[in-house]
Amino acid sequence: MWSTSSRQILVPMIVACALFMQNLDSTIVATALPAMAASLHEEPLRLNLAITSYLLSVAVFIPLSGWMADRYGARTVFCAAIAVFTLGSAGCGQAHNLPELIASRVLQGMGGAMMVPVGRLVLLRTVPKSQLVRALAFLSIPAMIGPVIGPPLGGFIVTYSTWRWIFYINLPIGALGILLGQLFIENVRGEIAPLDLRGFVLAGLGLAGLTFGFEAVGRGALPVTVVGGLLIGGAVCAALYVLHARHASYPIIDLALMRIPTFAASILGGSIFRLGIGALPFLLPMMLQIGFGMNAFGSGLLTFASAAGAMTMRLTATPIIRLMGFRRVLIVNSIISSLFLFGYAFFRPSTPHTIIFLALLIGGFFRSLQFTCVNTLAYADVAPALMSRATSLASMAQQLSVSLGVGLSALFLHIMLVMRSGQALEAADFPWAFVAVGLLSGLSVLLFTPLEPHAGAEVSGHGRDKS
Repeated sequence: MWSTSSRQILVPMIVACALFMQNLDSTIVATALPAMAASLHEEPLRLNLAITSYLLSVAVFIPLSGWMADRYGARTVFCAAIAVFTLGSAGCGQAHNLPELIASRVLQGMGGAMMVPVGRLVLLRTVPKSQLVRALAFLSIPAMIGPVIGPPLGGFIVTYSTWRWIFYINLPIGALGILLGQLFIENVRGEIAPLDLRGFVLAGLGLAGLTFGFEAVGRGALPVTVVGGLLIGGAVCAALYVLHARHASYPIIDLALMRIPTFAASILGGSIFRLGIGALPFLLPMMLQIGFGMNAFGSGLLTFASAAGAMTMRLTATPIIRLMGFRRVLIVNSIISSLFLFGYAFFRPSTPHTIIFLALLIGGFFRSLQFTCVNTLAYADVAPALMSRATSLASMAQQLSVSLGVGLSALFLHIMLVMRSGQALEAADFPWAFVAVGLLSGLSVLLFTPLEPHAGAEVSGHGRDKS
């Protein structure tokens, strides 16, 4: 038997590895698309279906994750999700044509949709609330590292080996995750409720339409009418789900959780914050490569500073939050993180790489601290019986906000291109996009300000010594 203290240390690391695998995979593929297209004898534009099919699969199946964990047990679903994701990765590596690749990416998405929210649920049910800040700090690191090292790693693999290895590298990680999950994770179950099939269909279609639509905004890959149809269709399904949830006895996504002030502030304020921060892995490599003329590998090495800053945050998050409390940290840190986004607008091709590296390093620290605060506060006042529903709703919000952030940043770049009647992006097009996303992230302050001074004190420990 493994001790409780051992589980509290190892479980966050196991879940973090699963999250890293998904975040890395979702970004590394984009770099390898040209090589994949040549190998499969397809046009590069058609290979975007490999990314789209994954996103749609994740969007459709996220709402089901909480119910699955309650019904079959968190360990069973978590390990099965890793197995499905790993099997999908093997299928992608073995694909010999586009239909085979798309089918394998859909399978990957099904695993990814379950892997992350159920992994977070495992963490919430294993670690006491007083230790959540430290545990969830582990999860913010792979969320930052994956998008940063994905492009250079993809470029390195494609340059010196075959694109198939970008999928094969998931196989040993997945096998290790399953083994450790079986050893250290308890198969806890929640209250089993009937499956809300109608709600699952409406929520899945709504999230898929909005996610795909937001991703396509400003990229020019789809006609405007198609993008508009996706967004309208997704919004209609989402609205129908809201009406359905009001009368359903066991809604698959429990919107009543938004009545909890700390959960609502985390979801709404965190979503607005992610609009800007989620755009960074898209904007920054493009600016360095297209605007400044750097190659993918060199750009990736430079932007890895954000991940290094995120890793240093893990050591300091707990004492900072205990000293200042969630409300103060969220407000102050929203402003600081937004100012760093503004600062990136002043990067120029002549800016010394040392300055860029330091700005990304320090900014990565504050962004990771904000993610840790937002993700922890969400569950500070949620009852144990509602944790599975909370993780499903939180995962849906994150999926939407990051997709919208990428779509809006692409739209901002497209607007700058149209305003100067240009044919290709230049360095001068990027500063205003950083200003815009910085403003968006800064607006999250308005959602965090109404919080009580000692909100989430059971988790943060702030103010408890004075009571």
